[in-house]
Amino acid sequence: MASSTPVAKPKRQASTLNKSYLILYNAASAAAWSVVLGRTVSLLVSQGPQSVYLGVGEWTKWTQTAAAMEIMHSLLGVVRAPLLTTLAQVASRLLLVWPIVDVFPHLALEPWYSSMLIAWSVTEVIRYSFFTLGISGFQPWFLTWLRYSTFYVLYPIGITSECNLIWKAIEPARQLNSTYPWALYAILGIYVPGSILLFTHMMSQRRKIMRNKKTESDKAQ
Repeated sequence: MASSTPVAKPKRQASTLNKSYLILYNAASAAAWSVVLGRTVSLLVSQGPQSVYLGVGEWTKWTQTAAAMEIMHSLLGVVRAPLLTTLAQVASRLLLVWPIVDVFPHLALEPWYSSMLIAWSVTEVIRYSFFTLGISGFQPWFLTWLRYSTFYVLYPIGITSECNLIWKAIEPARQLNSTYPWALYAILGIYVPGSILLFTHMMSQRRKIMRNKKTESDKAQ
């Protein structure tokens, strides 16, 4: 009978390579979103919302665009995240940074743009830090709590900001293409039920994680 060692070794090597890649990807993403958060807050406090886009808009656009890699991660099985959920989350953000803000940059002067960036960046700094440490074998309780609790505040802020920017893009969109505003109306129609599904999904995840943490704590006593 052939030894299984030659098969197991490449699997271990692939697993180690996959783990190293994910640690690097998540750490880099956490750092990139930390820049968005720091710059947004600094500019907002010192100069007001009108200065945020000029100071961090381009960086945010490409940081969010790089997150499209997560669709490939899910598709190729690099991570176990559901493909449709990942696709919906990434696509909705790309919609905001490209067909909305990049086409109508005056919308980024609105306070809604700044509040959106704060909601996004806080969420992502927590999420990517959580993944980086988790994959590395560390899972601080405070970070787990932040990951599965802050969405109660951050999601409504982010979703409200996004919807307002899409709504405000409808009128200038009429000047570009007669079908553009109808596409934006359709997107808004999808946003509300989609946001509810995403929110309830996170609530379900929170219950599951907190229940598991409580079980682990009880066993440790």
